[in-house]
Amino acid sequence: MNVIRTVKELRQAVADAKAKGLTVGLVPTMGALHAGHVSLIDRARRECEFVVVSDFVNPTQFNNKEDLVTYPRTEAADCEKMEAAGVDVAFIPTVEEIYPEPDTRVFDLGPVAEVMEGAMRPGHFNGVAQIVSKLFAIVEPDKAYFGEKDFQQIAVIRRMVELEGFNLEIVDCPIMRESDGLAMSSRNVRLDAEHRALAPEIHKVLEKSLAYAADHTVSETERFVVETINSTGDLETEYYQIVDALTMQPADPSAQPGKGMVGCVTVYCGGVRLIDNIKY
Repeated sequence: MNVIRTVKELRQAVADAKAKGLTVGLVPTMGALHAGHVSLIDRARRECEFVVVSDFVNPTQFNNKEDLVTYPRTEAADCEKMEAAGVDVAFIPTVEEIYPEPDTRVFDLGPVAEVMEGAMRPGHFNGVAQIVSKLFAIVEPDKAYFGEKDFQQIAVIRRMVELEGFNLEIVDCPIMRESDGLAMSSRNVRLDAEHRALAPEIHKVLEKSLAYAADHTVSETERFVVETINSTGDLETEYYQIVDALTMQPADPSAQPGKGMVGCVTVYCGGVRLIDNIKY
């Protein structure tokens, strides 16, 4: 595996691969790799002949400075996982390499970026669009791989691709879960033992909502999820919203949850902000 830290070297490595006629896959990550990331790499490995994984904690998508400071950074362990997974290039740049000058671009991401995470974390999705567009411009991949845990983020990236005219395929991959159902996340390492034991309740409640939704409305199902999670120990729901899976717009409150809808949740578990979702 080739560890590259500069844009110039990365462009050259990708150009060499393309000159050989190889298809290029990109897996953008913020490091602190876990089995969920490895599943994305495995998918890229199966579908592409040259796989690039970026390992970069992007400062422009953090609207909370403390969250940026405490975000886990595990470069040595990340490299071991990437090499074991058969990655061709690990791109691990500095902030100065990616942003030699401040990125002042503002993307017209539209309604998909205005609800849920967009409403709770102002500027977050613009920061995501900044870094992902930079990576797409540098690598020019044939395919890019993203996990469905960040369900809304995928819709935002598809919108950015449409705006910027990138010629690539966005591949969304299923959520990977721990054996107890907790969605894999780099933030999970910040949970103490008590809250790590509590966190799987989030997914359990989402699963219960599938049966509940069979004879209740969207509004009633949302209320059920929020009240059930909040009654469980030290869990506090920031939002639970059932939305159209493509547009991210809220479903009709009086309708019954069904095909084409996804429920997205954000929960504070002992101060650690966790997200998850479920398809109806």
